[in-house]
Amino acid sequence: MTAIATKPASRRKRTGEREPRLLSVFKASPATYAVLLVVSAIFFVPFILMVSISLASDQTSAQNAFTVLPTEFEWKNFTDVFTATGLPVGRFVLNSVLIATLSAVGQVLSSSLVGYAFARLRAPGKGVMFMIVLATMMIPAQITMIPQFLLFKELGWVNTYLPLIIPNFFTNAFNVFLVRQFVSRISGELDEAAQMDGLGYFGIYRKIILPMMWPILTAIAIFTLTHAWGDFMGPLIYLNSEESMPLALGLQYMTGTSNEMQLPPWNLVMVGSIILTLPMIAIYYLGQKYLYEMNLQGGSAGVK
Repeated sequence: MTAIATKPASRRKRTGEREPRLLSVFKASPATYAVLLVVSAIFFVPFILMVSISLASDQTSAQNAFTVLPTEFEWKNFTDVFTATGLPVGRFVLNSVLIATLSAVGQVLSSSLVGYAFARLRAPGKGVMFMIVLATMMIPAQITMIPQFLLFKELGWVNTYLPLIIPNFFTNAFNVFLVRQFVSRISGELDEAAQMDGLGYFGIYRKIILPMMWPILTAIAIFTLTHAWGDFMGPLIYLNSEESMPLALGLQYMTGTSNEMQLPPWNLVMVGSIILTLPMIAIYYLGQKYLYEMNLQGGSAGVK
């Protein structure tokens, strides 16, 4: 541990300097842990209920007699969801993987390029253009929903994955802001040294800046995957065929029944909900280190 050199107390008194303020360390008491435990348990109840319903039998599901803690353990529900629903649930999962993966790739590529350009390139009106990009964050998505649908309809993209994937290759204002702020904290001396070695702007981006942006780009990928994986509105608008639906929309179809008095198979619906939830939990767990490191100054997390 490196010690921080300070002036002697006698010298500080002679020069009239103030005593340095020490940062106080928060010490959690048993009461703090008790409160956190209670709050965490409250937030965890819906997930426990979802697991309990997913393990219920068909008779319990038909009677709608569910309990918070599981009393039945029908593990076959996790296979019946693919065979007994009459819906291509396996295809739903593959569609979600395809849409979410390509969307994340598009956001990472476009956000890194645009954010780097705003942070490093010099151009007249760059500041004004950046403010215009940020201003688009204040436009509600509902306002652009109908014009976008008409545009994609004219392009013949309705009932395809293109309206859900291609817009991600044109980034969004929030991700551009994140990358631009991250790159701005990286020392410009690296660029100057690279230019002396004959690298241009794209070479500096590809060989120097891009490797240092992994924390922020991983965070952007996680944000995009989370949104695209659970997106319901977009597929509902643009996708018509059952075979092309992602899992989030397919679960809605799973709740439909042919008889108005018949209850949906809630146990199988909750199994589908678990399949929809667990990948995002795993992705966040694996990428949480980068979510914390994205706030470090100068991109130092990328050169550790």
